[in-house]
Amino acid sequence: MPADKLLEVEGLTKHFYKPTGFWGQKKLVVQSVDQVSFHIFRNETFGLVGESGCGKTTVGRTITRLYEPTAGRVLFDGDDISHLTPVQLMPYRKRIQMIFQDPYASLDARMTVMDTIREALDLHFPQLSKEERNGRVYQLLDRVGLMREHADRYPHEFSGGQRQRIGIARALAVNPEFIVCDEPISALDVSIQAQVVNMLEDLQKELGLTYLFVAHDLSMVRHISSRIGVMYLGKLVEVGDSEEIYQRHRHPYTEALLSSVPVPDPEEARRSTPIMLQGEIPSPIDPPSGCRFRTRCPYAMELCAQQEPPLAEIGEGHAVACHKINPMDERKEGNT
Repeated sequence: MPADKLLEVEGLTKHFYKPTGFWGQKKLVVQSVDQVSFHIFRNETFGLVGESGCGKTTVGRTITRLYEPTAGRVLFDGDDISHLTPVQLMPYRKRIQMIFQDPYASLDARMTVMDTIREALDLHFPQLSKEERNGRVYQLLDRVGLMREHADRYPHEFSGGQRQRIGIARALAVNPEFIVCDEPISALDVSIQAQVVNMLEDLQKELGLTYLFVAHDLSMVRHISSRIGVMYLGKLVEVGDSEEIYQRHRHPYTEALLSSVPVPDPEEARRSTPIMLQGEIPSPIDPPSGCRFRTRCPYAMELCAQQEPPLAEIGEGHAVACHKINPMDERKEGNT
C-alpha cells in the first residue's frame, strides 16, 4: 500500500443479528453496511455523508473496532486490524481515536474532567508519573479552549459545546494519528458549531491529524473535507474530491442531497428548486434488489432492479455507482 494512504477500507460489511431459539441460532436484523470500500490519505479529511440510517456511523465504529466487522478488511498504515484480538489492538488504540456525536452521553457523569481525560493516559502511558499525566491534561484543556480549573468539575457543570471540547481533549490525550469524528457538531448550537470545526482544522494542521468526518450537514462537510463519500442504505454511491462532488456530481441521490442544502443568497434560493424524492427509505432488513436507490430514483430502469451497479471510476479520483452513468463516456468527456 502506498505510504500516503493511512487508512484503506476494503469491502467492509457489518450486519447485526439477534439470537433466536435455544441453540444459539442467529437471525439477521439489519444489513447496516454492505461492501463499502474507500481510502483516506495521510493528513486529509474524508467526509462521509448521507441521511440518517444510511450506515455512516456504523462505518466509523467498525473502523475503530467498537463493532466487529462481518466481512471485509480495514488496513491502517498497511496493517490489517479488522480481526485483531483486544490485546493485539492495544498499540492501535493509541493511534486511532473517536469523537462521539452526543457530548451528553459520551462522558461518564461520575468522573471529573481530569479523570476522564487522564484515563487513557493511565492505560497507555503508565511510565509517566501522576504529576506528568496531570500536566498533560492541563495542556489539553488549554489546547481545546478550556481552563485549568475545569479539570475538577463534572460533565453536568458544562454546556454542550464545552462537553464536546472535553471529548476532543480525551481523543487527543494519547497523541493519535487518525480520528473518527462522528457528527461532532450535530448536537451543538449553530453558534458553537463553527468554533468547533475551526478548532478541529487548527488541530489537524498543528498535529498532522487525519480525519474521517461523518456528518449530514453537506455545507459543513464541503468546508472541512478534502474528499467526500456519499452513502445510501449501507452502500457507497459516489466518491470524489470535495469540489468535484459539489460542482460535477453524477449520482441522482447526491443531486437530491445537494439540492436540499440552504442557499444564503435569497435571489438564488428563489431560482433553485429542491429535489423531492418520492417514496420511503427501504428497510435495511430487506433492501431492494439491484440498486438500492432505484425505488426512489426518477431515472430507474429495468436493469436497476436486476443488477447492482458497481462503484466505477469516471474520472481521476471520482467514482459513481449508477447504471445511468457510462464510465467510458464520462472519461472521454473529462478529457475533452
